[in-house]
Amino acid sequence: MKQSLTVFLLAISLSQPPMADTLHGRVVGVSDGDTITVLDASNVQFKVRLAGIDAPEKSQAFGNRSKENLSNAVFGKAVDVDWSKTDKYGRTVGKVVVGSLDANLAQLRNGFAWHYKKYEKEQSASDRAIYAKAESEARAGRIGLWQDANPIPPWDFRHSTGDAAPDQRLQNGQDCPCGSGIACTGPKGGTYCMTTSGKKKY
Repeated sequence: MKQSLTVFLLAISLSQPPMADTLHGRVVGVSDGDTITVLDASNVQFKVRLAGIDAPEKSQAFGNRSKENLSNAVFGKAVDVDWSKTDKYGRTVGKVVVGSLDANLAQLRNGFAWHYKKYEKEQSASDRAIYAKAESEARAGRIGLWQDANPIPPWDFRHSTGDAAPDQRLQNGQDCPCGSGIACTGPKGGTYCMTTSGKKKY
């Protein structure tokens, strides 16, 4: 009986996100649509990666607009960061709250980020459902980056571009055999485009 109870409690603990801590500070920098710098009361800076979302890279379509949207919401403001882990780059990964605003969720609602399904199990069940719904509604309403006919998820973009120079969004009428309309220049000067699935086509 005791062993069964132990197994049961362990199963419950593994199914829940880890307990969170809270970082209090002021936002002194915004790197992109999902990464900020927070300065705490001891003047220690923390690089914070917004949990549960993945925003377009700065070199992607809507990358700069995603950064601007986040900056408008948090830059120079006091925030609480509810966090439970640091990533491989040493960034604190958490939910950034400004007053009553969940800045991570706002990025999804405004169409400037994807719900990051790869890490959704690290979220609470309620946040997971709310974030998924926010992305679906932004998609349906063609808000922000969802205005694009073939938006490429940033995790595919990062994997595919490798050493490529920053991409260029081709204008209507220019020749690009790939549906994404994204052209890149490789390290040796060769030009290729990105397919909608994120693969290179020379």
